[in-house]
Amino acid sequence: MKKDRDAFGAELLAQYRDLSRAILEISEREDGLIAASPWPPRYFGDFRDWSKRERQAVRLVKGRVLDVGCGAGRFALHLQKQGNEVTAIDNSPGAVEVSRLRGVRKALLRPIEEIGKFPAGSFDTVIMMGNNFGLFGSFHKARRLLRDFARITSQEGQIIAQTVDPYQTEEPSHLAYQRYNRRRGRMSGQIRIRIRHGRIIGPWFDYLLVSQSELKKIVSGTAWRVDRIISDKGPGYTVVLKKRT
Repeated sequence: MKKDRDAFGAELLAQYRDLSRAILEISEREDGLIAASPWPPRYFGDFRDWSKRERQAVRLVKGRVLDVGCGAGRFALHLQKQGNEVTAIDNSPGAVEVSRLRGVRKALLRPIEEIGKFPAGSFDTVIMMGNNFGLFGSFHKARRLLRDFARITSQEGQIIAQTVDPYQTEEPSHLAYQRYNRRRGRMSGQIRIRIRHGRIIGPWFDYLLVSQSELKKIVSGTAWRVDRIISDKGPGYTVVLKKRT
């Protein structure tokens, strides 16, 4: 991604420069919905500030780690402190810069579409935290990338990913957008969004939200199986995928 379109990176850099000020994340959906969320300060939170589900998930990490969509590097930094060898990747130059400034030793500018460039068997755990299962983008792209993940992970490799069930909502605008997606042959939770920060407008991208049953259909027939699902109150949940034997 070019720096002049890196709205997400600009947002993280602004928050990093002044952690005492809560910056809002502005997202725009293709149907015109604009939302402001208080996420940026959370990207910098310490382990004690994480949700119970995040703490549970990170305790399952083992071995060499690939952090996909590392953002400000909070998970990579924690795992480094725990003694894991971590490679953090993001397609945002600003995110990679912030991660390095905060102490992530190996932060690379690389989109998820290029994970296949890593050598075979490079990692034992892939993490996709912060609802980054969404980076799979679509049903078919997810299945294609799961093949790449299988190649770059060890025989006992695992994927730990967070996502959101899009059907757990009563918001009329979200339900209308889901119907709009289905009419176009897209998954209900396949949202097309972009990030804004100040005058910087990021590129459009697809972000995939799935129910547990949809997730199992995506994984079916791949090298992966659903090992466990960690859920709590609300639509968010964490899935642990392990390789089939």
